[in-house]
Order: sequence, then structure tokens, then C-alpha cells
Amino acid sequence: MKLSYVYILECADETYYTGVTSNLEKRMMEHQTGVHSDSYTAKRQPLKLVFFAEFTDINFAILREKQIKN
Repeated sequence: MKLSYVYILECADETYYTGVTSNLEKRMMEHQTGVHSDSYTAKRQPLKLVFFAEFTDINFAILREKQIKN
């Protein structure tokens, strides 16, 4: 069973970023290191993980992400 995660990051400018991933540790490392230099979080360091939830179905994770963003 592969897990998926919805997560919320608090950025240094006190904004929030919500995302979905199948590998939370790897995705956090990507955010922290700014590997995607044009991403929302790259210029808003440091970041703090303030929430995450596990899902066994990626479709439910995507649905929850959309609910949070709305």
C-alpha cells in the first residue's frame, strides 16, 4: 500500500503553501533546498511543516488538497 500526503508549510513571510506528495521526506528536502528555484517556496525560506495527513488513495489526497486551498 502506497501512502500519499497532503501537507501545509508556513513560509517565512507568514504565507502558507499546500501540496500533495507520495514521499513527504523527499518533498520537504526539495522545498528546503530550493531545488525548484522558480517555485512558490524557493524565495520564502525558511519553511516550517505545520500540518500533514496520510492517505492510502492519492485521489482522496488530491481532493483534500483542493478543499484546503478553497
